[in-house]
Amino acid sequence: MTVYLVGAGPGDPELLTLRAARLLAEADIVIHDRLVDPRVLDLISPWAEVVDVGKRPGGPADAQDRIHRVLVEAARRHATVVRLKGGDPFVFGRGGEEAEALRHEGIGVEIVPGITSAIAGPAAAGIPVTMRGHASGFTVITGHQDPTAARSIDWEAAARLGTTLIVLMGASRAGLIAERLLLGGLDADTPVAVIESATTPDQRVVRTILADLPDTPVHAPAVLVIGSVAGLDGLVSTTDAGLEDLVATTAHAANEHGGSSWLN
Repeated sequence: MTVYLVGAGPGDPELLTLRAARLLAEADIVIHDRLVDPRVLDLISPWAEVVDVGKRPGGPADAQDRIHRVLVEAARRHATVVRLKGGDPFVFGRGGEEAEALRHEGIGVEIVPGITSAIAGPAAAGIPVTMRGHASGFTVITGHQDPTAARSIDWEAAARLGTTLIVLMGASRAGLIAERLLLGGLDADTPVAVIESATTPDQRVVRTILADLPDTPVHAPAVLVIGSVAGLDGLVSTTDAGLEDLVATTAHAANEHGGSSWLN
């Protein structure tokens, strides 16, 4: 028995790994999160069972435990079980908890990494998270911390790191985060970019500064980029046309050399 914890990437199905796409086509059952892009779900084989276990605001407190039970039951009934998670399973996706629960029941787990929105979101907006003269590192922080955690996030310390700050799941707390970073000494005019629904047709990029972030509407799902790189205006772009050309070229090359043509 094996469950595949598969990263669905940031949204665009063309950003899935080859292995993720293959497993979706082969799976007997796919258990997915709420925010997985519908275009990714379209890649699931028509005969597979599809189960939405996505958490919703105000949902039951034991929602994660219920997901564990669904995964264990599925693994005992099916040969190929895919647990499809947004971004990367091990980047704020609770994939570690799910892997631990499955292994406790004697069920094998394989991780299929996905592109995290922490990097893909800024890239889709043309923002490099690191760049000589701007930032020599980046720090990824959740804006929605586990309320049972023994220690809270030290935003004031984060303000002093000198790295690009990437905040995931911080839409509803953007104003509070900005206030804490300002208290930590981060300049009020520090550039901020808000990338909503990155890599999807609904992508929206808002540029502002830290002092104005509390008054800036931020709609989930969103990636907050805080630092001088956020002030760089679209150095590169990942257009749909460019991605389509890349996939078409890859598929053609595979066919020419006798490889799989499933990418088509």
